[in-house]
Amino acid sequence: MTAVTQVRGGRAVRVGPVSASLRWRDAAVPVLAFAALVILSAVSMGRGDFPLAVPDVLRTLVGLGKGPQEFIVLELRAPRVVVGVLVGLAFGVAGALFQTFARNPLASPDTLGITTGASAGAVAAIVLTGGTSTGAVLGGLGIPVAALLGALLSGLLLFALTWRAGVDGYRLVLVGIALWSIGTALVDWLLTNAEIYDAASAYVWITGSLNARTWDHALPLALALAVLLPLALAATRTLAVMQFGDDTARGLGVRLSGAQAAVVLIAVGLVAFAVSAAGPIAFVALIVPQVAVRLTGGSRPPLLASGLVGALLVVGADLVTRTVLPEALPVGILTAAIGAPYLLWLLVRGRRGSTL
Repeated sequence: MTAVTQVRGGRAVRVGPVSASLRWRDAAVPVLAFAALVILSAVSMGRGDFPLAVPDVLRTLVGLGKGPQEFIVLELRAPRVVVGVLVGLAFGVAGALFQTFARNPLASPDTLGITTGASAGAVAAIVLTGGTSTGAVLGGLGIPVAALLGALLSGLLLFALTWRAGVDGYRLVLVGIALWSIGTALVDWLLTNAEIYDAASAYVWITGSLNARTWDHALPLALALAVLLPLALAATRTLAVMQFGDDTARGLGVRLSGAQAAVVLIAVGLVAFAVSAAGPIAFVALIVPQVAVRLTGGSRPPLLASGLVGALLVVGADLVTRTVLPEALPVGILTAAIGAPYLLWLLVRGRRGSTL
């Protein structure tokens, strides 16, 4: 039996023993963000030495473009934009998972030490082997794989050091800050002892950049998202219960330890693959969940909306660095310039209470 009840801001739908609240803003924001993302991506693919109009780009993407247009769009420009979309999506969802789980708007891969772990792995690969961003390390494994291993190791350390018959959000942030400090010190030590050319290559990577991205960078991240994103969305209801506290979650029948482990591992996996594809693009995972929660008007960051807003931020920032600024810069510089003031504002207003 299906029943629909009008509630504030939306409707409550009940099908047998299962019920859910449907709010129009929860559906409208992702739809509008997706439409904006398609247009912005087309604009980005059309900008360059050989400019193309947005309709020409869209026709090319659906297979109706001419030969030169297909080469320019599909081979030269689309990989960069697609990697930006996938990276922003992964960072946005991971940030929403961490912030909801920890019930703290400061919880993100940047502040929890996961991105610095990835940076340490990549810098070690570049410095110790004298490689470049496409060089080889560890018997043929590329630097993106070294970054992936560094992020996964940091995530496992974060989980292991935080676990005490469950994961406490407050302890998670404190341990994460300690791991961030250790990772930063390790990166600084490696760069201090590196040759100047290796140090320059490492600095470009750890800033976060979409330059020279290819389909080889996009494919592993796309496969990871195909697995991890459905798992994250499946955990939405559990996250909604967990935000009310551990005792309430247990009282409602949530197996807390297993649910906490699953959420942390999914978030770490998303960050690890995103960083391995484009470097640790700063503050995306910190900013976009709070933007998304304000757009939807909910009580916690929505996963899908956060991911799409993250993709918008990364693609938009990359477009600005390529076309608006007088000199092309890595996208991570612009996101850091946006995110650092936001972090200061968030710390200042933290005394007045959290959004989560």
